[in-house]
Amino acid sequence: MLVIHPKDKTTDMLTVLYEGLEHIRIAQDCGSNRLNHILYHTPKAGRIMLLGHGSGEGLYFRQNDETEDFNRVIVGHPQAYHLRRHGGNLVGIWCHAVDFARAEGLHGLFSGMFISEMSEAADYGIVTTKEDMDQTNGILFARLRRLLDDGTPLHEIPARMKTLNDEKSQLAMFNYESFYGL
Repeated sequence: MLVIHPKDKTTDMLTVLYEGLEHIRIAQDCGSNRLNHILYHTPKAGRIMLLGHGSGEGLYFRQNDETEDFNRVIVGHPQAYHLRRHGGNLVGIWCHAVDFARAEGLHGLFSGMFISEMSEAADYGIVTTKEDMDQTNGILFARLRRLLDDGTPLHEIPARMKTLNDEKSQLAMFNYESFYGL
């Protein structure tokens, strides 16, 4: 499995999705040409996970996770051709990943807006604490990992995630509803 998950302390909770599995992780910017080469040589049957922060433009990378600014898009339109070759075996978890997937004709499991930082919670009127956010998201991603490990088809995961939400807080309701199968 190929995992593109730029190092960022605010998305460390996503490591639960691939810990203990055989994978190659790209955690630093390796340049567009090198990344295209890696994607091209990733077996078509292999799953690709794209995890971190981003927008409808793609997955972001930042040199220093102590700052709010991102340096560039690490996975964007130039990589879409290679991602499409993997059919529906993509998992994209970042803010508005589903918008990127729809624009680029990608298939798999993608997130919409996902709240992982206090500033995002404030922007969306979600009342929570950092501790509650970390706990809620930790449980959510552990449940997602279980579904992935059990071989649940990616297109079934959004509905299954909604049924797994037993917390019912504003944050949990928002984040558990933020998965899309394309």
